[in-house]
Amino acid sequence: MWISRRRLAKDVSAWRAAGWVTPEGEVHIQQALLDRRTGPGLPAVLGILGVVLLGFAAMSFVAANWQDIPRLVRLLIIFAGLGGAYVTAAALFSQGMDAFAHAAVLLGVAVFGAGIMLIAQMYHIEGHPPDAVFVWGMGALGAGVLLRSNPALAAATLLFGLWSGWEMALSSSPHWQLLPVAGALGIAFAFNRWWPGLHLVAALLTYWLAWVAFIIQGVQGRWILVAAGLLVAVVSLSVIYLQRHREQSNELLIEGAGVTLGYGMIAAFAGLWAIQFLDRTGTDQLAVFGALTLALLVGAIHQGLHLGIKGAVWLGYAGFSAQIFTLYVRTVGSLLGSSVFFLVAGLIVIALSAVAWRLHRAEGSKAFGDPS
Repeated sequence: MWISRRRLAKDVSAWRAAGWVTPEGEVHIQQALLDRRTGPGLPAVLGILGVVLLGFAAMSFVAANWQDIPRLVRLLIIFAGLGGAYVTAAALFSQGMDAFAHAAVLLGVAVFGAGIMLIAQMYHIEGHPPDAVFVWGMGALGAGVLLRSNPALAAATLLFGLWSGWEMALSSSPHWQLLPVAGALGIAFAFNRWWPGLHLVAALLTYWLAWVAFIIQGVQGRWILVAAGLLVAVVSLSVIYLQRHREQSNELLIEGAGVTLGYGMIAAFAGLWAIQFLDRTGTDQLAVFGALTLALLVGAIHQGLHLGIKGAVWLGYAGFSAQIFTLYVRTVGSLLGSSVFFLVAGLIVIALSAVAWRLHRAEGSKAFGDPS
């Protein structure tokens, strides 16, 4: 997780030179590293971007001449574009050109959404605008599941986020309907066995939770966000520790818990940041909340390093930097004073580092059977 493939390949060569790895073993390891390469190559990326640009070009041309086209021809254009995209995708899948096939599926999703809007415009269909986005998202979800297309599922995630945010902006109330939809997205990503999709679902839920927290007036909403984020983080850490102490740990479950840990950290930090800097917080309260936030972030960094969760470490660093910078801006010229703040913050971090060092020594002593 922490070492790049290029670095690992160099290490393997050094191990072979030192006699730790046989030449045959080095060849097999290098081949395994090549086979595990993930992510689309440059041709696939350019193909996807090209298809997207062609799609926008076609839609722009049709939109520019839309009023001059007979209504029946307009419908035929929409359905022909939709069918053509998916027929092309099927043909590309059959030829083993999966990256380009996914681009065609994504084009079909775009045509489907454009068709919804254009048909509503043609027949003067009026209704609740977010409903059209929801139907569009359901179409993308269906395409992603039926055609095993992860880009389509990613598009569905974005569309459902737009749908829920639009609903909450119009109603100024929590939009609970997103929760089962997010569950369906999670199942769809698991069905496709595309685990990075968990990041998208977690980001969607974090986005929704932040919306809900800020819709609820006052500090109460902020604390709901903090509590929910801390609960997710604690449960995620518990799952990781329980799995690590089992004889046969579930690496997939550990990876998923590491993902949710990061988003729990984001939610908790967003709530604490809002309490400190968006609400009317006195100097004494600001000092307490600032110390609490820094302590939680240092704890998160320590856990990330201890458990090997790189995302938690970098999120902790980013949050720590954002907290320090915002506190500096807030306290310059105030009664607390920037120099006093940095002195107190530095002492807190040093104290935490001392505690972490003692815990680390204690763990090492137990591991080597030292009773002291």
